[in-house]
Amino acid sequence: MLLDRLLQKVLALIVRSGTLRVTTVTGGRFIVGDGTAPVLALRFTSRAAQLGILIDPELRFGEAYMNGTLIIEEGSIADLLALIMSQTSALRPARWARPQWLLRYLGRRLRQLNPRSRSRRNVAHHYDLDARLYALFLDADRQYSCAYFETPDQSLDDAQLAKRRHLAAKLLLSPGQRVLDVGSGWGGLALYLAEICGARVEGVTLSREQLSVSRARAHEKAISDKVAFRLADYRDLTGRFDRIVTVGMFEHVGIGSYDVFFRKCAELLDEDGVMLLHSIGRAEGPGYTNPFIRKYIFPGGYIPALSEVLPAIERSGLLVSDIEILRLHYAETLKAWRERFLARREEAERLYDARFCRMWEFYLSAAEMAFREQGMMVWQAQLTRRQGVVPMTRDYIMREEARLRGIEGGHRPPLRLAGE
Repeated sequence: MLLDRLLQKVLALIVRSGTLRVTTVTGGRFIVGDGTAPVLALRFTSRAAQLGILIDPELRFGEAYMNGTLIIEEGSIADLLALIMSQTSALRPARWARPQWLLRYLGRRLRQLNPRSRSRRNVAHHYDLDARLYALFLDADRQYSCAYFETPDQSLDDAQLAKRRHLAAKLLLSPGQRVLDVGSGWGGLALYLAEICGARVEGVTLSREQLSVSRARAHEKAISDKVAFRLADYRDLTGRFDRIVTVGMFEHVGIGSYDVFFRKCAELLDEDGVMLLHSIGRAEGPGYTNPFIRKYIFPGGYIPALSEVLPAIERSGLLVSDIEILRLHYAETLKAWRERFLARREEAERLYDARFCRMWEFYLSAAEMAFREQGMMVWQAQLTRRQGVVPMTRDYIMREEARLRGIEGGHRPPLRLAGE
C-alpha cells in the first residue's frame, strides 16, 4: 500500500543507525536502520495512527502510543525515543516538516500568553492531579525538578537533598533573612531554608493541591512561624525580600512575560539581595514547546534559551553574578522518575487508567531522552542588584555546602526506593 511505502521512506530517512522493525496496520513488514543494535520493533493497529505520524509526528506519535494504536513489541517506548532522538537527522526538522515547524514557531507567543486566569488553569491541569500519583515516583520530599547528582550512583533522595543544599549555598543565607520562594511546589525547598538555614520564608504557588500539602508539612514540623505558604500570582506580590528563589516555575512564565517577571523580581529584591533562578533551558537557541507536551502535560509552558532570557534580565536592571549549566542531571532525574513510575504502574492505573499511564510514561521517556540525547539542559542563574554582593570566586559554594551538610543530620526524611 502507498501508506506503508510512505511510512517506510520517512522512517528510513530518520533511523540511519540501529535497527527498527515495523509492522503496519495492513500486516506489512519492513526494517529500517543499518542492522546494528539496538534492535526494536513496533506495530500499528490503526490506519489513522499510521497516517497521523506522517502528517504530524511531533503530536501524533505520542498520541498513538497513548491511545494504544502504536504498540512496542521489542524494547520500550523509552528505548524507541532514545533511538530516534539520538539520530543526527533528529537534530533538525526534515525538509517536508519545515513549514509546520515554522508555523509553530511563529505561533509560540500566542500559545504562551499567560494572563492570571490562564496561568491558574494551566497550573491546575498538571499540579492539581491526585497527590498519590506524584507520591508514586518522586522522592520522599516531593521535589518535582532536576536533582543534583554529586556522584553517578547517588540515590534520587540524596540527589534531591543535594539540590536543595546547592541552591541554599548559592543564596548565601543568614538566619532571620526573609526569603521569597516563587512557585514553591510541595514546600520542600522552603522548609529546608527555614529548618536548616534559619530563614523566614514565604512560599507562593498557584496550585491549591500543593498549597494544602505545603501548609500541612509546615504544621507537622512545627515551623509555621518560620515559613508561610499562600496562593498568589507573582505579578501581585509586594514587599521586599533579602533573597528570592524560584525552581521549576520560570518555564510557566511565557516568553512574552519575561520583562514583567524580572522587573517584578527587581522590585521585590532588597538592594543587597540575591536571587537564584533554576530553570530548564535550550542549548541550541529558541524554539517552541513540543505539541504533545503542550496539549497534554504543560499547557502554556515553554523551555527558554538563555539568549531569550538574558536580555530581559539586563533590561530589568538586575546583574548576573553566576550561571551554572547542569547537563545530564535532569536526564538521570527523569530516568529515576520513569523507573519508579513503571515499578508502581498498577497503582497509577487504579488512580486513573491505562491510557493516562501510557501518556505519563511517554512524557517521562520523551523528556529524559531530550536531555540525554539532544540540546536540553538546566541552568541556575544567580542575580543581584549591585556588584560586590557575592564573593569574587565560587569557593564559597563548596564551603557552604559542607557547613549545611553538617547541620542536616536528623532532619533528613526517610529514603523511599522505587516500588516501595
